[in-house]
Amino acid sequence: MLARKGLLPDGFLLTRLAEDQNQPNRSRTKSLRARFITKTGSCNVAHKNIREQGRFLQDVFTTMVDLKWQHSLLIFTSAFLCSWMLFAMVWWLLAFAHGDLEPRDSDNDPGPVPCVTAIHSFTSAFLFSIEVQVTIGFGGRMVTEECPVAIIMLIIQNILGLIINAVMLGCVFMKTAQANRRAETLIFSRNAVIATRNGRPTFMFRVGDLRKSMIISATVQLQVIRRTVTTEGEVIPVCQLDIQVENPLRSNGIFLVSPLIISHTIERGSPLYDLSAQSLAAEDLEIIVILEGVVETTGISMQARTSYTPEEILWGRRFVSIITEEDGRYCVDYSKFGNTVPVRMSSLSAKELDQTRGVQEGTSETHLQGWGLVRAGRGGFRRGGRACDGSAPQPWYAQSEKQEKDAEQKGQKKKVQLEVIGRQVEEEEPGDVSD
Repeated sequence: MLARKGLLPDGFLLTRLAEDQNQPNRSRTKSLRARFITKTGSCNVAHKNIREQGRFLQDVFTTMVDLKWQHSLLIFTSAFLCSWMLFAMVWWLLAFAHGDLEPRDSDNDPGPVPCVTAIHSFTSAFLFSIEVQVTIGFGGRMVTEECPVAIIMLIIQNILGLIINAVMLGCVFMKTAQANRRAETLIFSRNAVIATRNGRPTFMFRVGDLRKSMIISATVQLQVIRRTVTTEGEVIPVCQLDIQVENPLRSNGIFLVSPLIISHTIERGSPLYDLSAQSLAAEDLEIIVILEGVVETTGISMQARTSYTPEEILWGRRFVSIITEEDGRYCVDYSKFGNTVPVRMSSLSAKELDQTRGVQEGTSETHLQGWGLVRAGRGGFRRGGRACDGSAPQPWYAQSEKQEKDAEQKGQKKKVQLEVIGRQVEEEEPGDVSD
């Protein structure tokens, strides 16, 4: 549909079809997994056994806006027809009570002045009701001053017709200007990826805006929905956990001037900290993406949603670059919007990687023997030392005591270099040391 409207090139859809055929569809081999948010952004929740249906009638306007177009048009048409028929019956009864429906000879006996001229049947009363409510005014029928009740009914029908018109126009405007209408031109990548970025596993997906008008104060929010069990054994079917979006400002705000790759670093405290390549397919989770902002042209708040299930998260892949610089401006190639390429990445989870790195760092520190605080004369210590060649490590004070004993035996003068807060002091000791 977007390609027919000229918003997307034809190559974009062809590339997406080829991409779907090349990538293995893991969902075909498994049963259909339930999800809360569909790929189009609608809520996939069915509400059943609602006993208090009258609550929807307390907010009639919102209920009518939420209805489908065919239901709304049916209600509007029924409202007009019912009001026309109701007031047509009223006008016919007024004419019947006043005697305007009796046949008369217009030449010999014109009779009394009627309440409404030119009403001779129910059909003519129905036509007059339409003329009053829609304010057509063909001129053939009109209310006279003979019946005050007819004047009151004319005022009531005009007021009721204005109310119906206002409600209809308001509902049509709200349905056409809903927040999800602007979201039709905001696209998300079909798949999310997990790849290494700056040495850390990172969850990433791509979002883009097809329109030139900007989204003001755009923010992205990520949530993980998974089934958890408490320590007491209580099963929580829907547990929502927020995910911090990678941003130097520590905020979820973005500037959506071009397609962006939204990332989340998987580290300690992340809900994806225990996720590995092997456990990804068996995980019962759903990552929901919510993009909110204000439309620049209309000033109306909008929201776009999508979600990613484990079958739609690719491990060890990253997105290709789609932005190039041509003739002094940046160009975006939407035909490669969802394309990914494989990268070298460990299949371990972030938690397992941290544990492995911790063991390696601990092992490397054990090879450094003899490092610590080394005494440098009286009143100061310095950090230093060297690795021991022997199999058994020697204490830091062993070499110092050995040098003192050698100096006592030889009876020679010894120079000790002191390092006390940046100063170097030389102290000479006497040759003969007595007990």
